[in-house]
Amino acid sequence: MIHLNWKDAPTIKTILCTNTDAKKYLVSNVLTVGKEYEVKNETEEFYFIIDNTGLVGGYYKDYFA
Repeated sequence: MIHLNWKDAPTIKTILCTNTDAKKYLVSNVLTVGKEYEVKNETEEFYFIIDNTGLVGGYYKDYFA
């Protein structure tokens, strides 16, 4: 259950949100275009970041530059 410690883990890098144009999910209420987010973990398909709710969430890499 390593994901329980991600919020307190050191930041890997910061990334910039470039769009919130999701085909299936609504992400515009938790991501802001033009805002930088702290990456806590990364996989091939997802970034795990601290979003606008203050919690760690996993988002497709398509939303970031």
